[in-house]
Amino acid sequence: MQDDYKPMLAEFIGTFTLVFIGAGAGALGSGGLLGVALAHGFALMVIVYTIGGVSGAHVNPAITFGIAMAGKISWRRAGMYWASQIGGAVAAAFLLQGVLGDRAGSLGATQLAQGVSAGQGFAIEGVLTFFLMMSVFVSGVLGKNGNMAGVAIGSVLIMDILMGGSLTGASMNPARTMGPMIALGDFSNLWVYWAGPIAGAALGVVTVRYLHEEK
Repeated sequence: MQDDYKPMLAEFIGTFTLVFIGAGAGALGSGGLLGVALAHGFALMVIVYTIGGVSGAHVNPAITFGIAMAGKISWRRAGMYWASQIGGAVAAAFLLQGVLGDRAGSLGATQLAQGVSAGQGFAIEGVLTFFLMMSVFVSGVLGKNGNMAGVAIGSVLIMDILMGGSLTGASMNPARTMGPMIALGDFSNLWVYWAGPIAGAALGVVTVRYLHEEK
Protein backbone atom coordinates (compact mmCIF):
# COMPACT_ATOMS: atom_id res chain seq x y z
CA MET A 1 0.00 0.00 0.00
CA GLN A 2 2.84 2.38 0.80
CA ASP A 3 4.05 2.08 -2.79
CA ASP A 4 0.80 3.70 -3.91
CA TYR A 5 1.30 6.95 -2.02
CA LYS A 6 3.84 8.61 -4.32
CA PRO A 7 1.95 7.87 -7.57
CA MET A 8 -1.30 9.07 -6.01
CA LEU A 9 0.32 12.28 -4.80
CA ALA A 10 1.89 12.75 -8.23
CA GLU A 11 -1.50 12.37 -9.93
CA PHE A 12 -3.08 14.79 -7.46
CA ILE A 13 -0.38 17.41 -8.06
CA GLY A 14 -0.36 16.85 -11.82
CA THR A 15 -4.12 17.21 -12.20
CA PHE A 16 -4.10 20.19 -9.84
CA THR A 17 -1.50 21.82 -12.09
CA LEU A 18 -3.47 21.15 -15.28
CA VAL A 19 -6.69 22.59 -13.87
CA PHE A 20 -5.13 25.53 -12.04
CA ILE A 21 -3.18 26.64 -15.12
CA GLY A 22 -5.60 25.53 -17.84
CA ALA A 23 -8.90 26.46 -16.22
CA GLY A 24 -7.28 29.56 -14.77
CA ALA A 25 -6.28 30.73 -18.24
CA GLY A 26 -9.81 30.01 -19.41
CA ALA A 27 -11.37 31.94 -16.54
CA LEU A 28 -9.16 34.97 -17.22
CA GLY A 29 -9.54 34.74 -21.00
CA SER A 30 -5.76 34.86 -21.30
CA GLY A 31 -4.87 35.13 -24.99
CA GLY A 32 -8.23 33.87 -26.21
CA LEU A 33 -8.58 30.28 -27.43
CA LEU A 34 -4.92 30.11 -28.48
CA GLY A 35 -3.79 31.23 -25.04
CA VAL A 36 -5.99 28.66 -23.33
CA ALA A 37 -4.74 25.92 -25.65
CA LEU A 38 -1.10 26.84 -25.01
CA ALA A 39 -1.66 27.02 -21.25
CA HIS A 40 -3.08 23.49 -21.20
CA GLY A 41 -0.47 22.11 -23.58
CA PHE A 42 2.54 23.61 -21.83
CA ALA A 43 1.16 22.58 -18.44
CA LEU A 44 0.83 19.00 -19.64
CA MET A 45 4.37 19.03 -21.04
CA VAL A 46 5.72 20.16 -17.67
CA ILE A 47 3.62 17.54 -15.89
CA VAL A 48 4.87 14.72 -18.12
CA TYR A 49 8.52 15.64 -17.57
CA THR A 50 8.02 16.25 -13.83
CA ILE A 51 5.92 13.30 -12.64
CA GLY A 52 5.91 10.94 -15.63
CA GLY A 53 8.51 8.73 -14.00
CA VAL A 54 6.47 8.49 -10.79
CA SER A 55 2.91 7.79 -11.94
CA GLY A 56 2.96 7.89 -15.74
CA ALA A 57 1.41 11.39 -15.63
CA HIS A 58 -2.08 10.30 -16.63
CA VAL A 59 -3.78 13.28 -14.89
CA ASN A 60 -6.97 12.19 -16.64
CA PRO A 61 -9.47 9.45 -15.68
CA ALA A 62 -10.08 8.62 -19.36
CA ILE A 63 -6.36 8.05 -19.97
CA THR A 64 -6.14 5.93 -16.83
CA PHE A 65 -9.13 3.92 -18.06
CA GLY A 66 -7.43 3.25 -21.39
CA ILE A 67 -4.15 2.20 -19.79
CA ALA A 68 -5.94 -0.09 -17.33
CA MET A 69 -7.99 -1.53 -20.20
CA ALA A 70 -4.70 -2.39 -21.93
CA GLY A 71 -3.53 -4.19 -18.79
CA LYS A 72 -0.68 -1.75 -18.12
CA ILE A 73 -1.92 -0.95 -14.60
CA SER A 74 -4.34 -2.76 -12.30
CA TRP A 75 -7.95 -1.65 -11.95
CA ARG A 76 -7.28 -1.18 -8.24
CA ARG A 77 -4.56 1.35 -8.99
CA ALA A 78 -6.77 2.93 -11.65
CA GLY A 79 -9.43 3.57 -9.01
CA MET A 80 -6.85 5.19 -6.75
CA TYR A 81 -5.65 7.35 -9.64
CA TRP A 82 -9.23 8.48 -10.37
CA ALA A 83 -9.70 9.56 -6.76
CA SER A 84 -6.41 11.49 -6.81
CA GLN A 85 -7.15 13.10 -10.16
CA ILE A 86 -10.62 14.28 -9.20
CA GLY A 87 -9.33 15.45 -5.82
CA GLY A 88 -6.58 17.50 -7.47
CA ALA A 89 -9.02 19.03 -9.96
CA VAL A 90 -11.50 20.00 -7.25
CA ALA A 91 -8.78 21.50 -5.05
CA ALA A 92 -7.49 23.57 -7.98
CA ALA A 93 -10.98 24.81 -8.88
CA PHE A 94 -11.78 25.93 -5.33
CA LEU A 95 -8.40 27.64 -5.02
CA LEU A 96 -8.97 29.45 -8.31
CA GLN A 97 -12.38 30.53 -7.07
CA GLY A 98 -10.77 31.90 -3.93
CA VAL A 99 -7.82 33.73 -5.47
CA LEU A 100 -9.58 35.09 -8.55
CA GLY A 101 -12.67 36.34 -6.74
CA ASP A 102 -14.94 38.27 -9.11
CA ARG A 103 -12.63 37.45 -12.02
CA ALA A 104 -13.26 33.72 -11.60
CA GLY A 105 -16.38 33.83 -13.76
CA SER A 106 -17.21 30.32 -14.95
CA LEU A 107 -13.83 29.03 -13.70
CA GLY A 108 -12.90 27.98 -17.22
CA ALA A 109 -15.59 25.30 -17.04
CA THR A 110 -15.98 23.10 -20.11
CA GLN A 111 -19.48 23.58 -21.48
CA LEU A 112 -21.36 22.80 -24.65
CA ALA A 113 -21.60 25.85 -26.88
CA GLN A 114 -24.96 27.10 -28.01
CA GLY A 115 -26.19 24.92 -30.86
CA VAL A 116 -24.01 21.94 -29.88
CA SER A 117 -26.19 19.00 -28.80
CA ALA A 118 -25.20 16.47 -26.16
CA GLY A 119 -24.78 13.87 -28.90
CA GLN A 120 -22.51 16.13 -30.90
CA GLY A 121 -20.57 16.95 -27.75
CA PHE A 122 -20.12 13.25 -27.03
CA ALA A 123 -18.75 12.68 -30.53
CA ILE A 124 -16.40 15.68 -30.38
CA GLU A 125 -15.03 14.77 -26.96
CA GLY A 126 -14.64 11.16 -28.09
CA VAL A 127 -12.67 12.01 -31.21
CA LEU A 128 -10.42 14.51 -29.45
CA THR A 129 -9.68 12.02 -26.66
CA PHE A 130 -8.97 9.35 -29.28
CA PHE A 131 -6.09 11.49 -30.57
CA LEU A 132 -4.84 12.20 -27.05
CA MET A 133 -4.99 8.55 -26.00
CA MET A 134 -3.08 7.46 -29.09
CA SER A 135 -0.35 9.98 -28.35
CA VAL A 136 -0.11 9.00 -24.68
CA PHE A 137 0.01 5.29 -25.47
CA VAL A 138 2.56 5.56 -28.26
CA SER A 139 4.80 8.07 -26.47
CA GLY A 140 4.29 7.25 -22.82
CA VAL A 141 3.50 3.53 -22.74
CA LEU A 142 5.30 2.19 -25.80
CA GLY A 143 8.09 4.77 -25.52
CA LYS A 144 8.24 5.44 -29.25
CA ASN A 145 9.19 9.13 -28.97
CA GLY A 146 11.88 8.98 -26.29
CA ASN A 147 12.60 12.29 -24.59
CA MET A 148 10.10 14.04 -26.86
CA ALA A 149 7.14 12.29 -25.22
CA GLY A 150 6.09 15.37 -23.28
CA VAL A 151 6.23 17.56 -26.38
CA ALA A 152 4.24 15.04 -28.42
CA ILE A 153 1.52 14.65 -25.79
CA GLY A 154 1.29 18.35 -24.95
CA SER A 155 1.09 19.25 -28.63
CA VAL A 156 -1.94 17.01 -29.12
CA LEU A 157 -3.69 18.81 -26.28
CA ILE A 158 -2.99 22.16 -27.94
CA MET A 159 -4.20 20.85 -31.29
CA ASP A 160 -7.40 19.44 -29.81
CA ILE A 161 -8.29 22.58 -27.87
CA LEU A 162 -7.77 24.76 -30.93
CA MET A 163 -10.30 22.61 -32.78
CA GLY A 164 -12.86 21.81 -30.09
CA GLY A 165 -12.42 24.52 -27.49
CA SER A 166 -15.17 26.73 -28.90
CA LEU A 167 -17.56 23.76 -29.22
CA THR A 168 -17.28 21.72 -26.02
CA GLY A 169 -14.38 23.31 -24.18
CA ALA A 170 -12.27 20.38 -25.44
CA SER A 171 -11.99 18.75 -22.04
CA MET A 172 -10.97 15.19 -23.00
CA ASN A 173 -10.67 14.79 -19.25
CA PRO A 174 -13.50 14.06 -16.79
CA ALA A 175 -11.46 15.43 -13.88
CA ARG A 176 -10.72 18.69 -15.75
CA THR A 177 -14.47 19.08 -16.21
CA MET A 178 -15.55 17.98 -12.74
CA GLY A 179 -13.29 20.34 -10.79
CA PRO A 180 -14.98 23.57 -11.94
CA MET A 181 -18.39 21.85 -12.04
CA ILE A 182 -18.17 20.92 -8.36
CA ALA A 183 -16.90 24.37 -7.38
CA LEU A 184 -19.76 26.02 -9.30
CA GLY A 185 -22.42 23.45 -8.40
CA ASP A 186 -23.42 23.12 -12.07
CA PHE A 187 -23.37 19.58 -13.47
CA SER A 188 -24.96 20.24 -16.85
CA ASN A 189 -24.11 17.56 -19.44
CA LEU A 190 -21.66 15.88 -17.08
CA TRP A 191 -22.26 12.52 -18.75
CA VAL A 192 -20.94 13.90 -22.05
CA TYR A 193 -17.58 14.66 -20.42
CA TRP A 194 -17.31 11.18 -18.97
CA ALA A 195 -18.77 9.01 -21.72
CA GLY A 196 -17.12 10.80 -24.65
CA PRO A 197 -13.55 10.68 -23.31
CA ILE A 198 -13.90 7.12 -22.00
CA ALA A 199 -15.17 5.91 -25.39
CA GLY A 200 -12.44 7.81 -27.24
CA ALA A 201 -9.73 6.46 -24.95
CA ALA A 202 -10.93 2.88 -25.40
CA LEU A 203 -10.94 3.23 -29.19
CA GLY A 204 -7.52 4.89 -29.09
CA VAL A 205 -5.99 1.97 -27.19
CA VAL A 206 -7.50 -0.62 -29.53
CA THR A 207 -6.26 1.31 -32.57
CA VAL A 208 -2.70 1.78 -31.32
CA ARG A 209 -2.36 -1.84 -30.27
CA TYR A 210 -3.54 -2.93 -33.72
CA LEU A 211 -1.28 -0.52 -35.60
CA HIS A 212 1.77 -1.45 -33.55
CA GLU A 213 0.79 -5.13 -33.38
CA GLU A 214 1.19 -5.21 -29.63
CA LYS A 215 0.08 -8.52 -28.17
